[in-house]
Amino acid sequence: MLTDDRSGSGTRSWIGSLGRVLSQPMLRRVMPGMLVSALGDGMSLVAVAWLAVQIAPPDQAGVWTGLAVAAYALPATIGAAMLARLVRGFRGARLVAVDATLRAVALGAIAVLAVAGLLDPVVYVVLLATSSLLHAWGSAGAYTLIAESLPEEDRVSGNAILSTFTQAAVVVGPALAGGLTALVGPGWVIGADAASFAVLAATCWTASPRRATAVRPVPAAATGGGRVILGQPRLLGLLAVTCVFFFLYGPVEVALPVHVAQELHGSPGLLGLYWAAFGVGATLGGLGAGLLRHRSLWLVVVSIIVGWGAALLPLGLTDLVAPGLIGFAVGGLIYGPFTAICTALFQRTSPPDALSRVLATRTALTIPSTALGTLLGGPLVTAVGGRYTLLLSALLTIALGVSVAAVLGVGRRHAGRARQPSLRTFA
Repeated sequence: MLTDDRSGSGTRSWIGSLGRVLSQPMLRRVMPGMLVSALGDGMSLVAVAWLAVQIAPPDQAGVWTGLAVAAYALPATIGAAMLARLVRGFRGARLVAVDATLRAVALGAIAVLAVAGLLDPVVYVVLLATSSLLHAWGSAGAYTLIAESLPEEDRVSGNAILSTFTQAAVVVGPALAGGLTALVGPGWVIGADAASFAVLAATCWTASPRRATAVRPVPAAATGGGRVILGQPRLLGLLAVTCVFFFLYGPVEVALPVHVAQELHGSPGLLGLYWAAFGVGATLGGLGAGLLRHRSLWLVVVSIIVGWGAALLPLGLTDLVAPGLIGFAVGGLIYGPFTAICTALFQRTSPPDALSRVLATRTALTIPSTALGTLLGGPLVTAVGGRYTLLLSALLTIALGVSVAAVLGVGRRHAGRARQPSLRTFA
């Protein structure tokens, strides 16, 4: 058990680490652009789904909403494989730049067509899919930049700041998007998202060193990201559990907007309020990720999975707004540290030259996990409704967490004392 002095020292160390991250020159230049684009993505949580509901035939709203939300993420897996030769040698800032540029162009086209009244569901899904082709590499680039710029002891804090940008934007973005969508329509909100990615692209193109514009040579026999992960059983197990967790979350992104729009007869502003409540909790949880550096990662993972499932129960059990908002806020608080801690483990374990490929592979697997869950959510919402889909997601997520805990318990009993030190390496 930690004494008060050690606890205070740990807090001071965490604050000092945050300060070192924010004072690093390259990160200080790029992070404002990342924050702006995160705000745009936060707005898209409302706008992408709401525009799909608006342009789809009334009896197919669930299906087209699922397709639209999935198209905003799922093609990243295809891009991770097909475009690897073009971008895998880029440094972190350049990976972010090429992804942001593509997103700005494709989302800008959606905005123009939507405002002009010329957008149909098929074209919408195709353009969303185009916008996400490089997302696995863009995400890998952001966390590769952290690893390139910071020593190992500060990477959890750097990861936490990036993930906190995303979560904080979920506080402001959906609420802002809800009001703007009601006022001017979702097409304009997606246009603002496109502009935010244009800002990020410009920031990263100018921040990336001139000499790094060329692709760094990658040996023909270089180990792929998948092989590195397969060579680390602990990472492989963590990745598998994460994929299932994200898959069970996927239907939430379809069920919640349909639940708000068609079952509660709510407004875009109410949908934005739900996501803002989640974002408040996730921001606080993400900021505290550094305080969990010395905990068992598997304990954190199991707690997050069970806690998130429990937080969804109020949405699935009642139509009352207040319990759902409280549950979403608590769920965000529980989930907040997840990305920062898991990414730090990948950064620490992967060879530096293979880091961007490893992170792109991880993103290429976790994104389709959520997207496939989202695709399943479309027909599921059509069949049983938004609220019961939320309830089913909650119960299955809790079951996943309990199952992982049970497997870990059996493993400890069989391994005995000899395995206990290895479990601490997850911390």
